[in-house]
Amino acid sequence: MKTEQDNSGKSAAILLSGGLDSMVTAALAKEQGFSIQALTIDYNQRHRCEIEAAKDIAGRLGAVRHVVLPLDLSRFGGSALTDDIPVPKGGVGDDIPITYVPARNLVFLALTTAFAESSGVSDLFIGVNALDYSGYPDCRPEFIASFTETARLATKAGVEGSPFKIHTPLQMLGKADIARECVRLGLDPAWSWSCYDPTADGEACGACDSCRLRRQGFADAGLTDKTIYASGSPEL
Repeated sequence: MKTEQDNSGKSAAILLSGGLDSMVTAALAKEQGFSIQALTIDYNQRHRCEIEAAKDIAGRLGAVRHVVLPLDLSRFGGSALTDDIPVPKGGVGDDIPITYVPARNLVFLALTTAFAESSGVSDLFIGVNALDYSGYPDCRPEFIASFTETARLATKAGVEGSPFKIHTPLQMLGKADIARECVRLGLDPAWSWSCYDPTADGEACGACDSCRLRRQGFADAGLTDKTIYASGSPEL
């Protein structure tokens, strides 16, 4: 997947959650020559592991700026990631799961656009994926295309002829492909955090949708993920 683009001297705004996909996305932006300005949204999710992972990744990738922005979505609730609702452990289904955070990527991309515009940056990177994911509607290509047009209409930069480009390098990759990219880029998967429901000892649960998809991806790629899981390898 390595590209020949040279964006030396340019910055990109990276939505960096601390998960595997966002880590690989940030590294791909760096590979393309962009300097990294990272934005992490601390939305008061039920665990802090993801935020700490984002800080670590930003440092390891040499981000020139990393903003951790507080946004308390637990005040709204409505998701197993922000409310007192059990995280499903029964396997990846076909319906949009309760781990969906209402309009999360819509809100996060709006904030990333504001972050980029205030920094004089026109390239945005987000690690959405439309193949091996849990069915979230705000990961689809049509959402990204629609948001790109909205950003053009709603910002000073867009109105004045400098629209934002939203890069989604993982959009059509499976989790095995993402795992391969992680290794190719020289990243340690264990730097990132994917689990929705870590144990009290700080281990990944191994059974939530995110853990299942991640584990299956590395298994399918024949690669090792040094992340410690509390449970054995479940089926998807």
